[in-house]
Amino acid sequence: MQTSDTAALARNLAKTAIEKLATDVRLVDLREIVSYTDFFVVCTGSNSRQTKAISDHVIDRMRELGYHKPRRRESDVDGNWLLLDYVDVVLHVFTPDAREFYRLESLWGQVPQETIVDDGSAAEAPASNGSSNGAGDKAADTTRAAQA
Repeated sequence: MQTSDTAALARNLAKTAIEKLATDVRLVDLREIVSYTDFFVVCTGSNSRQTKAISDHVIDRMRELGYHKPRRRESDVDGNWLLLDYVDVVLHVFTPDAREFYRLESLWGQVPQETIVDDGSAAEAPASNGSSNGAGDKAADTTRAAQA
């Protein structure tokens, strides 16, 4: 997947999580640090029922948009955290207590991070011709600005 495509996927995962009321949504750009993924999307659900609802909604909505299903899905027994591995982007959904415990963004404190807010726009299907749909370019520009 091209870099702009992975940025678009990350933004789409974030927007889709927000559709199900995920809060404190952050994109963590790991492209310069690790080789196993490009981005983490980290968000919070108010309780374990909501973390599961966010996860289920993301899987269903991304499939509707034409994205592949996650390579794997993991969670703890209580549903305090869930992980959807889309290979180039990994979505982490936490309850507030679990997010504070794992402090994932702090582990990667030196990398560019972006807060995603509900701007009213919906997630978009990937560009069929292999070009970016523009959403990734905006994320890349914001990431570059954060590095400066």
